[in-house]
Amino acid sequence: MKKTYLPVVLAAALLMTGCSGSDDQGGGGGAKPGEKVELTYWSWAPNMDKVAEGWNTTHPDIHVTVNKQDGGDPAVAKLLTAIKAGSGAPDVMQAEYQKIPTLVSANALADIAKEAGALKAKFPESAWNSVTLGSEAVYGVPQDTGPMMFFYRSDIFAKAGVQVPKTWDEYAEAARKIHKANPKQYLGTFSSNDPGWFAGLSQQAGASWWGVQGDAWSVAINDATTQKVADYWGKLVQEGVIDNKPMYTPEWNAALNDGTQAGWLGAVWGPGVLEGNAASTKGKWKVAQLPQWDAAAPANGNWGGSATSVTSQSKHKEQAAQFVAWLNTDPVAVKALAGAANVYPAANDATSVALTSPPAFFSNQPDFYTIAAEAGKITKPFTYGPNVNVAYSAYNDAFAKAAEAKTAAGFPAALATMQQATTDDLKSAGFKVAG
Repeated sequence: MKKTYLPVVLAAALLMTGCSGSDDQGGGGGAKPGEKVELTYWSWAPNMDKVAEGWNTTHPDIHVTVNKQDGGDPAVAKLLTAIKAGSGAPDVMQAEYQKIPTLVSANALADIAKEAGALKAKFPESAWNSVTLGSEAVYGVPQDTGPMMFFYRSDIFAKAGVQVPKTWDEYAEAARKIHKANPKQYLGTFSSNDPGWFAGLSQQAGASWWGVQGDAWSVAINDATTQKVADYWGKLVQEGVIDNKPMYTPEWNAALNDGTQAGWLGAVWGPGVLEGNAASTKGKWKVAQLPQWDAAAPANGNWGGSATSVTSQSKHKEQAAQFVAWLNTDPVAVKALAGAANVYPAANDATSVALTSPPAFFSNQPDFYTIAAEAGKITKPFTYGPNVNVAYSAYNDAFAKAAEAKTAAGFPAALATMQQATTDDLKSAGFKVAG
């Protein structure tokens, strides 16, 4: 099904859910000449107040106060409550990419295309697509991204005589070889509690689970591309050469420590996870690009990341947009994001500006961030919809059953469950759905 991404996405999202709000999207600058502007910024990234100090020092007339918040769904719920109440919303909000459509449909984010549209060339296409929803509107500036990467135990690979897989066929063969050499070892695991992980793998294959057709949303979770990905993992789990235990559990942590998991399909922020859960394995891990479906046309997926958005109720839209632009493009700010806030900046020049040495856990791989930058450049666009939470919840339920059953047929069937749940929810919420 061909998907056309049009500016109508905003109108469709708002009209179909009956949302109301001011058309001025924040009311312009909102400050008199010479008047000091006070902005509030909600963020969950660590030490963001220290990052903002760089702005406050050089912009005495526009002061930013950072309020630390919980991330994920709690952050979205708190903002939507404030928007509905008409008071209490911040001027600036850190927003996960997958939550932006939800916030747009609730008229919670301002369109800052006039103030920030010229920044497009400074970011990877996939990141910019996430803040525009494929339209001409701009609902934020990319802050950090999570290009996926393949982490592997180089010592275990060397002992088993396994080469780093460059394709998914080679990954499957490597999984078989490692498990055959030591039945207690697995190259990886299928995680039924990480829908963002699976979405990233599907994105790499070319999937985009939501889209806009005319004045309607489309849902393509159960398309041929994602079916290919699900079928691939289902067969490996059924064969028994890939584990079926979820990630981020005590069992998973133990497997990272004792070497019974010899690889991990993670993202650029992975070194922090490995260091926190398997510190004693430092120096044994290396990183490579994800295996490819088509080695002649390399592609990648994203797992995580967020934008910095101006809320629709900010009385200082122009000044807030100035801060948002500075935060994510100024060399001083980008360096602070990487150093103090410990995020992987989305800006194209982040590697040369801020990431000049590898993470401490990967001190044995000087080109870590070069590999990450290449992964970011080939990451494919992926459009999220206004009910990601429903799709992700359906993933957790359906794929948990499929992984536990260890039957290949259960994996594609789980996609049909996700598709139905997501489509039904959009319709019940009042959205027009194509197909």
